[in-house]
Amino acid sequence: MEILKKPEEMTAWSKRIAREDKTIGFVPTMGALHEGHVSLIRKARAENDAVVVSIFVNPTQFGPSEDYERYPRCFEKDAKICEAEKADAVFHPAVEDMYPEDHRTFIEVCELSNRLCGISRPGHFRGVATVVAKLFGIVRPDRAYFGMKDAQQLAIIERMNRDLCLGVRIVRCETVREPDGLAMSSRNAYLSAAERKQALAISRALRECEAKFAAGERKAMPLLKVMGDILAREPDIEVDYVAIVDPATLDDISEVKDEALAAIAVYIGKARLIDNTMLRAKSG
Repeated sequence: MEILKKPEEMTAWSKRIAREDKTIGFVPTMGALHEGHVSLIRKARAENDAVVVSIFVNPTQFGPSEDYERYPRCFEKDAKICEAEKADAVFHPAVEDMYPEDHRTFIEVCELSNRLCGISRPGHFRGVATVVAKLFGIVRPDRAYFGMKDAQQLAIIERMNRDLCLGVRIVRCETVREPDGLAMSSRNAYLSAAERKQALAISRALRECEAKFAAGERKAMPLLKVMGDILAREPDIEVDYVAIVDPATLDDISEVKDEALAAIAVYIGKARLIDNTMLRAKSG
């Protein structure tokens, strides 16, 4: 496995792979790898000739009061995980190489970026879209792999990829959960034992929403209420949002006609956690 730090080195590596008529699968990460990331790497490994994992904590997607400085960084451990999962290359650039002093270009996916997490994290998705576009340009993958836990991010990247004709196949991957149901996240490390126990209310709320939907409820308000009631029972949970939205536009909907995204974002202690589930009406 090669560790590449300069963008030009990464691009040269990818060009060589392309000349060999091999496909590249790409897993962009901010490091602090867990089983969720591993599942993406394994899927990329199964579907491509070569696999690249990027490890880069992107400063432009963090707000001034957010956790950029304390975001977990453990590159040596992460690199060992990538090697164990048979990644061919790890791209680990420095901030100054990704954003030199004269960097002036940013990408914003209008409307989608101003919903859900975009309300409480202004500018976040501009940073996400910009860094992913840059990584696509540097790595030049055939396929890129993203987890569905970050549903809004995924929708934004898909739209950006389409609108800018970047030509990367975006592969959606199922959310990976702990045995007790908590969605895996690098930010789970911020939770105390008591906070982690309370965080289980997030997945519990989504499961109850699914159950009510399966029982025939299609109105958004009762589905929102069942989720909100469960979260409200936990004293240390501060709800950012509970939403039922159209999965393509991320607009709020009052009734589920075909499918919808049920999404939750909360603050627990020092952590901001998100999770979601798709609600799909059975056809016929």
